[in-house]
Amino acid sequence: MALRNRRLAALIFFSAMAVLHSWPLASDPARLARLDNHDAELNTWIVAWVAHILPRDPLDLFEAPILFPEHHSLAFSEHLLVPSAMGAPLLWAGASPVLVYNLLIIAGLALSGWSMYLLMRRWTGSEWAGIIAGLAYAFNAHVLTRFVHLQAQHVEFFPLVLYAFDRVLTDPSTSLMAGGWRHAVLLAAAFVLQSLCGNYLLVFTTYALIVSAAIRWTEIDTINKRVHLFLAGFLSLVVLAPFLWPYYQVNREYGLARTADVVTQYNASWRDYLVTGGRMHFSWWSHRFFEGRTALFPGVTALVVALVALTSHRMIRDPRVRMTIAIGAIGLAFSFGTALPGYAPAHHYLPLLSGLRNVARWGWLPLAAVAVLAGFGTSILEKRWRYAPIALAFLVTVEAIRTPVGFTPVYHPHVGNPVHPLLDFVDD
Repeated sequence: MALRNRRLAALIFFSAMAVLHSWPLASDPARLARLDNHDAELNTWIVAWVAHILPRDPLDLFEAPILFPEHHSLAFSEHLLVPSAMGAPLLWAGASPVLVYNLLIIAGLALSGWSMYLLMRRWTGSEWAGIIAGLAYAFNAHVLTRFVHLQAQHVEFFPLVLYAFDRVLTDPSTSLMAGGWRHAVLLAAAFVLQSLCGNYLLVFTTYALIVSAAIRWTEIDTINKRVHLFLAGFLSLVVLAPFLWPYYQVNREYGLARTADVVTQYNASWRDYLVTGGRMHFSWWSHRFFEGRTALFPGVTALVVALVALTSHRMIRDPRVRMTIAIGAIGLAFSFGTALPGYAPAHHYLPLLSGLRNVARWGWLPLAAVAVLAGFGTSILEKRWRYAPIALAFLVTVEAIRTPVGFTPVYHPHVGNPVHPLLDFVDD
């Protein structure tokens, strides 16, 4: 019961932090939005479309009423299935697409922080390690500058992927019949759910698992572990195949795969890793790097605490720490795109890479890795100074916060105001 209460308290805490970091969105979620941005318009419409089609004809999910007479027209963008399904009951109950989209932003932030909290609490046994990691993970510079992209806030399943993968390798069960299959199924489920939040996240999570398996290859030392991993991969492929097929067909017909030349204009540079929307850093120095760049600054506090873990001989021997370093490293390397020697042929030949345009977004993986390492570092620091975690939580929040966030009002026809074209279309 005490553990359940702590988990509930943590969920409430991260929900409050989600409200804080997205303020003033929660003050009027039915009217405030980012519909001044075309990506936000499209994503809000997609959320409404998914809720509309799922109970009527789910097999026609990709036959959206756009770009007529093309087939699989939703495959020209992202389907956002999982977050859209989360919001569907509210739309069915009569809530507006704007309200649902905004509530999904807050929910995604809260669940992402909570999920990382649960992971790091399990891995370290420390409540504070979970809190610091959750704060650094859910409210980093990248996420808080992408409110127009709902998928950026819904990364709540990635910590579960890491947990399930680790359990597959460390489960003492000796056979599928002994119960080890449960972790394989959990890994597949977490991977599928994260992949169905966004196509970029599918690619990032896939390569995170590939490098994790490479780093921990010596632990995959029994036939049962290999079978479990194969089972997870097979189940994932079977479930994801119907969602990948429309993209394959659209790409085959229209050649939507990005060439290396297209990717070049979206390469990250060292300057992107100095960009943050956090008001303290932005006003002080980061504004000099901000224009036209992807916000990937991890924060001074998170970096310092992560460094504590990296300089600990005990921590660096932990395979989970080494796995996290590898995940961050591949994301960092790939974020530089064609500026990275050898990336151009990798982009052409490696699976899934040609589907990505904005390669700078690979920088999300280093931010996630820093959050995990910060959790490990916090577990060390709190043993030396009991009040350190409180100070760390305060500093991480102060560095990241950029409220009040700039939202614009949306007018609804039922109150006699001009109708936004998106709402007019949905209401019809």
